[in-house]
Amino acid sequence: MQTLAVIGAGAWGTALAQTAAVAGRDVILWAREAEVCAAVNERRENETFLKGAPLHARIRATTDLSEAAACDAALLVTPAQHVRATLEALKPGLPDGFPIVLCAKGFERDTLALMTDVLRQTVPGARAAVLSGPSFAIDVAKGLPTAVTLACEDEALGEQLMAAIGSPSFRPYLSDDLVGAEAGGAVKNVLAIAAGIVEGKGLGRSAHAALIARGFAEMTRLGEALGARRETLAGLCGLGDLVLTCSSPQSRNMSCGLALGRGETLESIMGARNAVTEGVATAPAVVALAEKHGVDMPICEAVNAVLSGALSVDGAIEALLARPFKPESD
Repeated sequence: MQTLAVIGAGAWGTALAQTAAVAGRDVILWAREAEVCAAVNERRENETFLKGAPLHARIRATTDLSEAAACDAALLVTPAQHVRATLEALKPGLPDGFPIVLCAKGFERDTLALMTDVLRQTVPGARAAVLSGPSFAIDVAKGLPTAVTLACEDEALGEQLMAAIGSPSFRPYLSDDLVGAEAGGAVKNVLAIAAGIVEGKGLGRSAHAALIARGFAEMTRLGEALGARRETLAGLCGLGDLVLTCSSPQSRNMSCGLALGRGETLESIMGARNAVTEGVATAPAVVALAEKHGVDMPICEAVNAVLSGALSVDGAIEALLARPFKPESD
């Protein structure tokens, strides 16, 4: 795999393009915005979404999505709610068996589908992989040490992909549990909003630690109900990503919760951003999936109630603290 397409030139897509280029690949970076392409190609920087990270000369940006079909594989890094439309646009010209690495973290809100399900429905001939784990885009773009999960049912393809994007500072660990990789990445975004609320309300480090632990229990329950393995969720793409995203305002999801906890409205928070906060769109899908599978997820339900306006932040906290005592294993 010498030539890779990265579909989506937000912060994470740009960071992955940089990673692949450092690993020795030629990278086609697709962006919707002509100004982003111009900045990448002429000034070697994505000034809109990842300012301050100089980009490798092997990266070439384009607004022509059809160029991806000539590559050896594609990394799909558009937001989860836009994956289906992007795949539909990408499909013409793709050869049968084309490898697509899904890098979005979320469930499709309208259908509750995993991204791998969306891929099977739109491009059934593609070979799927999932990339997920604790990784801030700016850290990756600057070459700081990062470890992630690369999930792929085809071990030979997984090894090819690891070789294509891996480097001493970007370490993919191979798994065959695609559902686990997806479930962990999706649920942790909702829990990160809760962690931000805890921080914004000044509830203390003890509450923060409890939130991560009980949130991980919720993630594990839903993941297993969907078919994920517990050990996958205890790894980089589950617990690892949860700890990172719940521990730094650098996370868009945690910073959203932080602002909510300080009294800002969701409308004002989202209106000031040029990047997607995945947990906001994913929360109702997580709650719907929990109800469908009979899984208890009170923290995620509280976040969804706050985001939808059904409860105030204070009301959601009071409701959680008023829950009856129960065994920790429940």
